[in-house]
Amino acid sequence: MQKRRLGRNGLEVSALGLGCMSMSYAYGLPADRREMIGLIRAAVDRGITFFDTAEVYGPYTNEELLGEALAPCRQQVVIATKFGFRIDAEGRQAGLDSRPEHIREVVEASLRRLRTGVIDLLYQHRVDPEVPIEEVAGTVADLIRAGKVKHFGLSEAGVATIRRAHAVQPLTALQSEYSLWWREPEREVLPLLEELGAGFVPYSPLGRGFLTGKIDENTRFESGDFRNTVPRFAPEARRANMALVQRLGAIAAGKGATAAQLALAWLLSRKPWIVPIPGTTKLQRLEENIGAVALELTAEDLREIDAAAQIPVQGARYPEHLNRMVGR
Repeated sequence: MQKRRLGRNGLEVSALGLGCMSMSYAYGLPADRREMIGLIRAAVDRGITFFDTAEVYGPYTNEELLGEALAPCRQQVVIATKFGFRIDAEGRQAGLDSRPEHIREVVEASLRRLRTGVIDLLYQHRVDPEVPIEEVAGTVADLIRAGKVKHFGLSEAGVATIRRAHAVQPLTALQSEYSLWWREPEREVLPLLEELGAGFVPYSPLGRGFLTGKIDENTRFESGDFRNTVPRFAPEARRANMALVQRLGAIAAGKGATAAQLALAWLLSRKPWIVPIPGTTKLQRLEENIGAVALELTAEDLREIDAAAQIPVQGARYPEHLNRMVGR
């Protein structure tokens, strides 16, 4: 497995990480715990060293899962988790909360669940408009000085917020959605990260599964699957968006690769400090995704992919209430 550095702060990780959210949250019923522990350890065996979770995934259960799975190899891996939501007694999200005292509480609880003495990379999950980002960054800086956190990150933050946070505590990485069907970060975010020396961690690099070519207008998701609420996954949007996937699939076939591998290899080609974190609950898909790291794309391949990506994508990437939480 190749390695990459997230920014200038020396955080080295595998070129591909593993997003663990779908094992516990958002995509229907949680997967079998023992099977997921086995999958996470299989990822380690195959060279993946970068694992992503958050307190809100479950809530709490995904951190607990990751903590148990990685306990035997904790010193070999990098764990990223997130704060920023208030969770009520019933385990439901109850708004944003990045008050300094709440951040400290979340970190102590996350450390226990992850069975570790330090969080390698701590993200603010979403920008809280009620708390100045300088206070957030300053609180994380205090936690870094205390030895409880190593690196600071933001998720789905806008460029002004990124600059303000970085001025207080240098940012190691930004995590936001980025893929062949969501290229908005290219406009302002990627140039800013390059200027600041921060890395970029794309989540949903396979378009929540759509770019794999395994989903079409007739696909039915489980009742608890988040995609049932996403405009981009409405049947009519899926029907229109198949044009992009079919073009990408044809290019991939010419390379002896899968559409998923092509989409991940394209992301890896964008910048040497980009580390995608595709999620999966299946060993076969994990191995397929890892194969993308060795897939070399020529200049002609990249021109073909870029031409395919000009096909307009139908539907918003989030329902409106979640769209209001991004880009702040």
